Amino acid sequence: METPIKQRKESDRAFNGKQNYHLYTAEDFAVWKILFERQMGNLSGKVSEAYLTALNDVGFVADKIPDFSEVEERLLKLTGWKLKVVPGIIPVDEFFTLLSQKTFPATTWLRKLSQLDYIEEPDMFHDVFGHIPLLSNKAFTDYVFALSKIALQHINNPIAMEMLGRLYWFTLEFGLIKDAGENKIYGAGIISSGGETKNAFSALSTKAKFDVAAVMNNAFRNDIIQEKYYVIESFSELFDSLKTIENILSKTACAVKEY
Repeated sequence: METPIKQRKESDRAFNGKQNYHLYTAEDFAVWKILFERQMGNLSGKVSEAYLTALNDVGFVADKIPDFSEVEERLLKLTGWKLKVVPGIIPVDEFFTLLSQKTFPATTWLRKLSQLDYIEEPDMFHDVFGHIPLLSNKAFTDYVFALSKIALQHINNPIAMEMLGRLYWFTLEFGLIKDAGENKIYGAGIISSGGETKNAFSALSTKAKFDVAAVMNNAFRNDIIQEKYYVIESFSELFDSLKTIENILSKTACAVKEY
């Protein structure tokens, strides 16, 4: 299945299903601060206003690694979402089950200072800085919640799940949105990556209008900088696309049964 959801192990952090905030080291705080400040500089003028508002709403700052208990308290008041600490990227069925319960899984380990420019597996900076702020945005989370419900209906259909993996990839991970007539970033995979941020605004990448059928049939690679990004007009457009998504998947389910 073409999806960013796969298994990985916890790194350099005792894991018992909670954040273990007291185990963060001076190096961890330094890494968070460097990555935060560097990426905020990269994102200047390029990231959506919705994300900047959300970043403030969840209280993220450079000088403090987010405390999940504090962040969750804010999310619960704003959208009713919670966080679940996981050792890494989890199996597909568990992932979508958690989303259907308005719970976002996130890892708690940070890369080392020696890994600032490259890390093989996504760490807490991607999961937390990239994904969590927009969980405070109701229009965005309405889409995520509804998409998870659809995914669970097709969890045993590999073709449907591959198509949903592509949809997840080109929206939640690498999506662009129109802001005052200009393309801006909302996808976590771009938000947390300096290389993707630069590439998304480069002439080397293609920016296409969001089209559900096109996205669900667009294969991708997760080991390279993206060649194509899809641009939505608003988060409402994502939510409004759900019926089309269901129709496409229903046809896929029928084709599988006939086969």
